[in-house]
Amino acid sequence: IGNKGQLGWELQRALPTLGDVCAVDFPQIDLMDEAALGALLNKEKPAILVNAAAYTAVDKAQSEPQSAFAINARAPEIMARHCAETGALMVHYSTEYVYDGAKNSPYVETDAPAPQNEYGRSKLAGDQAVCASGARHLVLRTSWVYGSRAKNFLLTMLRLAKEGKDLRVVGDQRGTPTWCRTLAQATAQILATTGNAAAFPSGVYHLSELGETTWCGFARAILENSADLRGYDLSRLKEITTADYPTPAKRPKNSLLSKQKLQDSFGVRLPHWEDSLRLVLDELCR
Repeated sequence: IGNKGQLGWELQRALPTLGDVCAVDFPQIDLMDEAALGALLNKEKPAILVNAAAYTAVDKAQSEPQSAFAINARAPEIMARHCAETGALMVHYSTEYVYDGAKNSPYVETDAPAPQNEYGRSKLAGDQAVCASGARHLVLRTSWVYGSRAKNFLLTMLRLAKEGKDLRVVGDQRGTPTWCRTLAQATAQILATTGNAAAFPSGVYHLSELGETTWCGFARAILENSADLRGYDLSRLKEITTADYPTPAKRPKNSLLSKQKLQDSFGVRLPHWEDSLRLVLDELCR
């Protein structure tokens, strides 16, 4: 569910190796229409349900919390209950925004959630509903997702730089950029080895790439590695603070996630974010 998004697009290409895939998105399915969602699940009867759909407008969620909770919390709850009734496995994607960002080291799955905005609260409610449903489940919390499609930080930086704009980017928020293809391929790898096992290790797992940077560091890496921007003057990239760029929704200062549990449980090997960025930029320049 959610095949038109950047992650859904990659999942639609990674998952067919596991079996027949039915991929849907709005308007084919409206996650705010509970009856329609239930009807779709009853019709398709999935063995594995992968929910890549979400309300991701972080700032807009501050003024539209009902919509955010309907899509990020209530819809996953309905999906999870269906999976519990049918024995299906549910894969659900979440976010580091469920944490407050005050910790100095990477967050582990046992750290107490403390979301600081409506988006984070809606995603946490969805996580909790899936975990409490009784269904076999895999909740994958990730961070700073980007790719070559849809709307994301990478494409915004490339567009603004190509337009010759000065760039003012926050430098006091830490995290790990994560290519949506990494998420899709890791999901397929996990499901290929354990997806149909009765003793599937249900739970919450962190899944993001390796290494860390800031938003400004990410922007600099984009400018330095894009063949289309070789003439861009890097002095036009200015590092600013969170206070210099106020937003309706508070962002976590620390978005780093420990992937140790995921690696120990499933043997997934994750790339460094800089290596993935170079691959994405190479694709965009072809």
